[in-house]
Amino acid sequence: MQYLDGAFWQVAGSIFLALIPAYIWGYIYYRKNPEDRKMTALTFLLGGLAVFPIILYKMSWKYIPWLNAFKIAEPYQNTFINISELVSIPLSVIITFMIVGMIEELMKLLSVKVADDDEGFRNIDDSIEFFIIAALGFSFTENILYFYNIWEIEGPSHIFLPFLFRSTFSTFAHIMFSGIFGYYYGIAHFAKPILQEEIRENRHHWTKFLHKIFNTKGEKMFHEEKILEGTIVAVGLHAIFNIFLEINLTFLIVPFLVGGYITLNYLFAKKEDRKVYGKLYSGVRNHPHPKSGVHFVPRPIHVKG
Repeated sequence: MQYLDGAFWQVAGSIFLALIPAYIWGYIYYRKNPEDRKMTALTFLLGGLAVFPIILYKMSWKYIPWLNAFKIAEPYQNTFINISELVSIPLSVIITFMIVGMIEELMKLLSVKVADDDEGFRNIDDSIEFFIIAALGFSFTENILYFYNIWEIEGPSHIFLPFLFRSTFSTFAHIMFSGIFGYYYGIAHFAKPILQEEIRENRHHWTKFLHKIFNTKGEKMFHEEKILEGTIVAVGLHAIFNIFLEINLTFLIVPFLVGGYITLNYLFAKKEDRKVYGKLYSGVRNHPHPKSGVHFVPRPIHVKG
């Protein structure tokens, strides 16, 4: 019974500690662009649940060794990438954290896509906001597990410094990766009207060229391009953050995250990101449906009057 009481307080304490950064960062960014509460709660929940498939993936390493990200990168541990005369990074470290970063960012992307009912996004700012909410949910669950492990192994007296680091740096790092990803996803979400504007301004001629070769709709190609760009940027930033921690370049984390904070504020402040695109026809999507991958058939809106 005493053990159960101890376990209860460890779980409850870990949840309480994890709620603090989730609430503070959530308040900072939610007030910038308040969203539908039901979709906000669903996105946060799905972001939190997205941690568990990653845990299962790591548990599978014991039974399926070739899935282990560290094993995949092991042949490159003696190959180094020279950043400067003083700093060189094993290629194996870069590969490992690119794999880890890709899995985590794609799980957060999946959380948003599942929650996306195609009516919740009014503009690109909304997309950034929901990606941040998914990141907060992901970080919330991750922090619970992290705090619980420290409490269990080292005792509650050793939690303070990890709590400060994860609340300040790790949680915001997830916000930064996902928020920037959300910017690209927002452009992809409104691929149709944005591409029309791009073409009117004589940009993206390559889209027309590729359409002729592959017989692919221009907006679909544009949509996929932006999703790919967002994935590469988010995974790259995620890997850089983890590499800084791995090779003890923690002094670079502060300017790295400050740059991310400035970037997110810039994206929120852009006039184009606040533009409400809407729909020209009822039943028409601005992008391929996240589940079916197709647009709806256009049907003109009939206005009564």
